[in-house]
Amino acid sequence: MDGLLIDSEDLYTICTNIVLRQFGKPDLPWNIKAQLQGRPGPEAGRIFHEWAQLPISREEFMAKTVVLQHEHFPRTQALPGVPALLQTLAKTSNPHIYIALATSSHKGNFHLKTKHLQELFSVFPEENRVLGDDPRIPPGHGKPAPDIYLLALSTINDRIKREGREQEIKPEECLVFEDSVPGVEAGRRAGMQVLWCPHPGLLNEYQGMKKEVLAGKTGASDGEKWKKDEELGKVDGGGNGQKKGPPGEIDDGWARLYNTLEDFPYQDYGIQV
Repeated sequence: MDGLLIDSEDLYTICTNIVLRQFGKPDLPWNIKAQLQGRPGPEAGRIFHEWAQLPISREEFMAKTVVLQHEHFPRTQALPGVPALLQTLAKTSNPHIYIALATSSHKGNFHLKTKHLQELFSVFPEENRVLGDDPRIPPGHGKPAPDIYLLALSTINDRIKREGREQEIKPEECLVFEDSVPGVEAGRRAGMQVLWCPHPGLLNEYQGMKKEVLAGKTGASDGEKWKKDEELGKVDGGGNGQKKGPPGEIDDGWARLYNTLEDFPYQDYGIQV
């Protein structure tokens, strides 16, 4: 959602830089911001504070940024192409398309950033919205772990079963829209196709590594506890009854890079508009 559907990533940076400057620190560079995008708050906070080395506690930093976020987040706007894309997908019947929202933003921030954009987000039924603090996601299993996407798929399949409409949807039939590098890996590990639409600053940071990003092979999950648990056989996959898998392979065709969501190529994905 952040940086993909709405311009909140830039607002996060504005709020962070205001606090950094108060203590004579440099603005947040893209090589650090790239590691924060898409990750749950606690993990992103750990990475940020190890870099920033601020003379205040994490709690004091959060208190300052929360005040700024309450000022800036209510003015988020949809990014180019997003309103038309969401409305088209929501109305398409050939094939019938189900849409779910999977975001690392917790409930409070989600509402702060979207309550003035109700029409835009109305395409996501409440039951198909999975937020970063959803209790069904195990602690420490945010992106780049695939749990959030497998859970989002399970909410869709639960709806399909209730409606008795058709067969359940498989991971390989899903298309994940992502702007972050950890998010791309999460989608690939969920066994889903991925569309990567990054911020220009992030794309510049990964020049020469685009193929690795699309395959989910940038090392975004190195050292993650959830990955070690799975390698030791302590985790069986969860969400939707699907096993969590490895990332993809270079040039396997399951992920594509787009600079914008404008003029989305529906036909490339078998969608008849």
